[in-house]
Amino acid sequence: METRRQRIISLLEERDYSPSELALALGLSGKGSVKTILEDLRAIQRTLKKEGKVLLIKPAECRNCGFRFKPEIKVPSRCPRCKSEWIEEPRFKIERRR
Repeated sequence: METRRQRIISLLEERDYSPSELALALGLSGKGSVKTILEDLRAIQRTLKKEGKVLLIKPAECRNCGFRFKPEIKVPSRCPRCKSEWIEEPRFKIERRR
């Protein structure tokens, strides 16, 4: 049986996911589910380097004004430009390093 992190790697090798989508796909629910996924993604990013793979990050974006955040493993809560909380979560995908 695969660990949660191994299942995340398998999912991200197929297509891109947001942290909330990963939590749903893994059956995680509750307040800390996205936080747990983000912690797993940080650990996965470190282990992928050894395997010749890379974690691609499509940055979070404000749906109100279009502001793009830095490509980081975190979900921002508010836009620094317009103060909107209507934020599109970042998306993650795993690919082989070229």
